[in-house]
Amino acid sequence: MKTANLIKAAFTAIVRNKMRSFLTMMGIIIGVGSVVALVSLGSGAQYDIEKQIGKMGTNMVLVIPGSSRFEGVRGGSGSLEALTMKDVEVLRKESDLLTYVSPVVRTQEQGVAGSNNWNTSVSGVAPDFISIRKWDIASGRVFDEREIRTRAKVAVLGRTVAKELFGDADPVGKRIRIRTIPFNVIGVLTEKGQNAMGRDEDDTILVPSTTALYRLRNGKNINMIMASAVSDAAIPQAETQIEGILRRSHHIPDGQENDFRIRSQKDLVSMATSVTGTLTILLAAVAGVSLLVGGIGIMNIMLVSVTERTREIGIRMAIGARSSDILLQFLLEATVLSALGGALGLMGGLGGAYALGSMLDTSVLPNTFFMAAAVLFSSFVGIFFGFYPARKAAGLNPIEALRYE
Repeated sequence: MKTANLIKAAFTAIVRNKMRSFLTMMGIIIGVGSVVALVSLGSGAQYDIEKQIGKMGTNMVLVIPGSSRFEGVRGGSGSLEALTMKDVEVLRKESDLLTYVSPVVRTQEQGVAGSNNWNTSVSGVAPDFISIRKWDIASGRVFDEREIRTRAKVAVLGRTVAKELFGDADPVGKRIRIRTIPFNVIGVLTEKGQNAMGRDEDDTILVPSTTALYRLRNGKNINMIMASAVSDAAIPQAETQIEGILRRSHHIPDGQENDFRIRSQKDLVSMATSVTGTLTILLAAVAGVSLLVGGIGIMNIMLVSVTERTREIGIRMAIGARSSDILLQFLLEATVLSALGGALGLMGGLGGAYALGSMLDTSVLPNTFFMAAAVLFSSFVGIFFGFYPARKAAGLNPIEALRYE
C-alpha cells in the first residue's frame, strides 16, 4: 500500500470514532499542555525575578555581617555586629574598583503626619545609595554630605509612604514625625513597585545614615554596606578587594574566617532563579508522567481496535496487503493520535499559561525547545506504545482473521 493511502486510512479510522479518539488523546493533551504551561510560567517567573533584582541597581555588591558564635552555637547570617561607619570610610578611601559606597542602617518605625500614620522601614543611607539603586527623585531632592555630617533631620519618602501620609498632595516641604523626632520632607522617590520577594520597594523612608545611626539606633553598628563596582566584569575583583580591605581593617589573622559576608547582584539572581528553575523542572517531570499514562491509553485503545477490525485486517491481507503494510497502518494511527494530542496540548498549554500569567500578573516566556521536545516526545510515545498492537495486527493469520466474527 502507498504511504499516502496508509495515512488516509489512519485518519479515516480515527475520524470514524471521534469521541473515543479524543478521549484516547486526553492523556497526551494534558501531559503536553502541562509541560508547556509550567515551563512557560517558570521561565516567565525567572525573567521577572531577574528583572526585579536588576532594579536594585547596577553592579551592586553587598557586605553584610557574618554569623555570631557562642560556645559552639552559631547564629544566623547577619547576627554578628561587625560593620561600622569606619568600614565605609576605609572602602571609599582604599578601593579603586568601587564607584559608590553607602552604609545602610535599617529600623522599623511609625511615621506620623497630622492625623495619618504608617508603619514602614526607615533606612539611613548616604547620597550614593540613590546611584547604587538607580533610583530617581520624583520631586524635591536627596540629602547631601553636609546633612550627613550634621545628622540633619530630613527625609526622602517612598511613593507608598507619601501616599499613605499625604494622599495625593506633594509632601515636599512638609513635616513628619518618627518617634518623637520631627523630620522635614525634602524629596519623594520615583515608584519602583514590588521586588523579587514580593516586598513593596516604595514602602520606605530614607534619612541620612548618621541621623538613623545616632538618633534612631545605638550609634555603633550598621546593618550592611552597599556598593557598586566600576563594571560588571569587575565584580569578582571588587569582591576580592573588599574582602582584603575589611580583613585588614578588622585585624583578622590569616586562617581565621571573616566576620562579614559579601554578596553580589549575580549571587542574588542565581539563588533566586535556581529555586524556580528546579521547581519548574520537577513539575514538568511530573507532568511528563501523564504522557506515559496517555501512551498506555493509546496502547489499550489500539489493542481494542485490532480486535474490532480483525476481519478488516483479514480482508486487506487477502487482497494483497503485506504484514508490513498492516504494521505501518496501525503505527501511523497511534502516531497520528499522539501527534494530534501533542498539537492540541501545545495550544491548550500556551493558552492556559497566558491565562494564568494574566491572573497572577506574571510574565509568560514560551520555551521553544521544551515545546518541540514535548510534541516530539508525544509522537514517540505513540510509536512506542502503538508498536505492540500494530505488531499483533500484522501477525494475524489471514484465514483466521477472515473467519473472525
